[in-house]
Amino acid sequence: MTVLSRTLDAPVEQLKMVGQPVAISRFGPLAALFVAGFSTFITLYTTQPLLPLFRELFRASELMVSLTVSAPVLGVALTAPFQGLLADCLGRKRMIVMAITGLALPTFLSASAASLAQLIVWRFLQGLFIPGIISVVIAYISEESPRESVGSTMAIYVTGTVIGGFAGRMITGLVSAHWSWRIGFVVLGAVTLAGALATLRLLPKETKFVPRRASLSFAPLLVHLRNPQLLATYAVGFNILFSLVAAFTYVNFYLADKPFSLGPAALGQIFAVYLIGAGVTPVAGRLLDRIGYRMTLLGAVVTGAAGMLLTLIHNLPAIIAGLTLAATGVFVCQAAASSNVGKAATEARSSAAGLYVSLYYFGGFAGSIIPGFFWDKAGWPACVAVILCVQTTTALIAYRLWKD
Repeated sequence: MTVLSRTLDAPVEQLKMVGQPVAISRFGPLAALFVAGFSTFITLYTTQPLLPLFRELFRASELMVSLTVSAPVLGVALTAPFQGLLADCLGRKRMIVMAITGLALPTFLSASAASLAQLIVWRFLQGLFIPGIISVVIAYISEESPRESVGSTMAIYVTGTVIGGFAGRMITGLVSAHWSWRIGFVVLGAVTLAGALATLRLLPKETKFVPRRASLSFAPLLVHLRNPQLLATYAVGFNILFSLVAAFTYVNFYLADKPFSLGPAALGQIFAVYLIGAGVTPVAGRLLDRIGYRMTLLGAVVTGAAGMLLTLIHNLPAIIAGLTLAATGVFVCQAAASSNVGKAATEARSSAAGLYVSLYYFGGFAGSIIPGFFWDKAGWPACVAVILCVQTTTALIAYRLWKD
């Protein structure tokens, strides 16, 4: 039995028999997975509440300043498959800790950017380190957690990503309103370094991992691309992040303009709706284990679509309620799709997860760019229409192609 499975499932008496402190042994691995998710996402979308500020500061269009969101997402998408292959050779824990540590450097350097172009470059470099966390954590959970609890364990990690995503946006929004957006990046860099140390201390070394011979062979990727279940999961992942990034990037311009006229601090606090998702996701983990990934995802897509429709009501409380439903739906979808990767892949799970992460973040890149063209034509309602089309496609793919 692996370290993670023992701490999750073993009776107290068995834990006492092996001489481990029960509270620490049960808490440590789950806390490490939570911290890894938190450390990854505290930086990824952190410029979203700053976009209207950057629009004025750099005298740039909505599409241009949104590249500060697009750049790290593109970095993730381009390198995820290769970091998955590397992790299949080097091991899980080592790769995760190295990636979180490396992520801190361009986070600090973002504070020194003298122009929008420089900031975009540093943000792109941030994205290069992130797949070494995301894809490897997915593989780690799939291998080290008992099959019947993969969904609930994955939900702990996803909860960490949710809270990290909220914290990053809130920090930069509040700090920029009272001091400077540059100080916000310094704070985020320090938090990321602390996350690396906590993961090093708390995450057990993998026990089921079998290293592959180091090579540049793309054979595992070709195997995954011939797996219909994985291809369907990759398509769902693409659509999930498209919807999330599109909604939570362009809603900032919607709320910064009249009649709402919200500033960076208020926009950062709007992302408190993520905390609802953090509370719902662990419950979704139990649903994943009980009713299956497909049905859970379909219910989540319907919830997210209803939320997007609510944002069309020209009332701030209604918009916040809609964003809450939209975020919750996406987080549950992500837990389902991430879990389905481990289920559908029969070998080389890090590279399978790496491909998933790549397609997922290509979806996020598309979601930060494509709605910008519709924004220029018809504003927020046009963006909502695009998101609803993508969500409908997601539901159809899962319903027809996923197998529970």
